[in-house]
Amino acid sequence: MLVFMNDAGQARRIVVIDAPSNLGVVGRRAERIDRIAYVIGVLLILAGLFHLAVFAVRGGPWEGPVSWRKPTTFGVSFGLTLMTVTWVTSYLRVGSRARAALLAIFAADCIVEVAGITIQAWRHVPSHFNTVGALNRSIAMSLAVGGAILVAVLVSFAVAAFRSNPQLTASMQLALRGGFASMLIGLASGVAMIARGVSLANGGHQQLAYQLGGFLKPVHAVSIHGLLVLPALAWLLAYMRWTERRRVLAVAIATAMYGVAIGIALIVSLTR
Repeated sequence: MLVFMNDAGQARRIVVIDAPSNLGVVGRRAERIDRIAYVIGVLLILAGLFHLAVFAVRGGPWEGPVSWRKPTTFGVSFGLTLMTVTWVTSYLRVGSRARAALLAIFAADCIVEVAGITIQAWRHVPSHFNTVGALNRSIAMSLAVGGAILVAVLVSFAVAAFRSNPQLTASMQLALRGGFASMLIGLASGVAMIARGVSLANGGHQQLAYQLGGFLKPVHAVSIHGLLVLPALAWLLAYMRWTERRRVLAVAIATAMYGVAIGIALIVSLTR
């Protein structure tokens, strides 16, 4: 609110400027867990980029179960996802202690997942579905258990996203719901890939598990980052001199378009 005063100190005119409620952390100071999670996210991204440099210098396969692609993409993707989850959950109606605990678990799990992938890449052996030997079996099991924990944490946050939150603008609330719905699709595709790979490996088809286990990679890659794209759009729209109704329409269109992109990725996954 801006107040213009005359020489006698009396108010002459008041101009009210609408400030959207979703420009920052809603009703919550930046907490220590946020800072730690952001630092870990940056470090994971840097680790992924480091392995991209290793690939550029040393060469080697980019595709397949033993490649530098895996520590690169997992580092960048997990780092970006951790930072995204930290940011978007600041808008949710979740108790500070519960959110801090869930974020701490999520951050630790991201480190475990990327570390397991990275160790196996430097050992030049497959990471997923590799149960040959005690060390390989332990790493494969830790990745599977870690994946289950990731799903549990993100589903908990998704449930909170679908609760009504009067502190948020309608556009941001829609973006959060669309983003978490997209994330859930990404999680479901990841679970499906793990289930198929484990089934093939347990059936004695180890090489086939490596070849076919990642059959939903395109839809997984697209959907998992909808949680960043849609809320980021709503956040940017808040700076525009649009009515909230117009912002909601823009977010709704973007959400529908993102759904189409996921559908196309699914078709590509199932037909390649």
